[in-house]
Amino acid sequence: MNIREYFGRISYNKPHKDTDLQTLTAIFQHHIQAIPFENLSMHCGEAIELDLQSTYNKIVRKKRGGWCLEINHLLFWALQELGYDVCILGAHSYDPAEKGYTAEINHILLKVVIKGESYIVDAGFGGAYQAWQPLMLISGKDQPQVPGIFRFLEDNGAWYFEKVKRKHYIPEPGDTDCPDTPELGNIRKIYRFTLEPRQIDDFQELNAYLQVSPDTILRKKSICTLQTTNGLLALVGWTLTEMKYNYMEDTDLVNITTLTDEEVEKTLKDKFNIVLENKLVP
Repeated sequence: MNIREYFGRISYNKPHKDTDLQTLTAIFQHHIQAIPFENLSMHCGEAIELDLQSTYNKIVRKKRGGWCLEINHLLFWALQELGYDVCILGAHSYDPAEKGYTAEINHILLKVVIKGESYIVDAGFGGAYQAWQPLMLISGKDQPQVPGIFRFLEDNGAWYFEKVKRKHYIPEPGDTDCPDTPELGNIRKIYRFTLEPRQIDDFQELNAYLQVSPDTILRKKSICTLQTTNGLLALVGWTLTEMKYNYMEDTDLVNITTLTDEEVEKTLKDKFNIVLENKLVP
């Protein structure tokens, strides 16, 4: 494990002597703009191993991305290496189709304590619900960021994470446009979690299950998303979505393109900097 090599992967070359919020924020932003949230391995016939060496080789050396278990585990290691007070937490993600949170924990995130203040650091949610900065762990406070307004609500030891959504402007609306669910209004629930510290081994079963269960979105769709300097890129199956945040007041610009098989491979290389070793079946 080589912290300099990790910094090279995320193009971070600033001082990192201080374990302060400013350094944490800078490393976090470099991380989410360099490392895609992606599940392409399972659509290329590759097994995903949940140990740090495999994750490090895949993301840092082979310049791939990964899903939450890999991305946040790598970030956990880097922050620990730098001397941050950091621990792993587990979350139940919200399923809009079921209008509820998953029964089992299916997501990992990090809690970092700086000068007695707790922050949630999660580089592994991807898409439009990816925060761009560490979030103060405080209940009921709106925390505006470029992607939108995030907030936590605490109830009896359970923490709920949500985002205030913006409107979408789609220059050429097609049938790929998903209308907002009216009963949710402009609030999108993301996940709930407790502050019980976890170990990465607690997620081995989940890692195995997500790769074989036909019911999960990760099995049903090949996904690759990356945060950019002003929005995000998302390739889901053959559909490429390019989003620019706050293009107009409280409105995000969304461009949607349907790609051919050949264009999928080229797009992964050109826009996500990913070259796959095995054939992807979108």
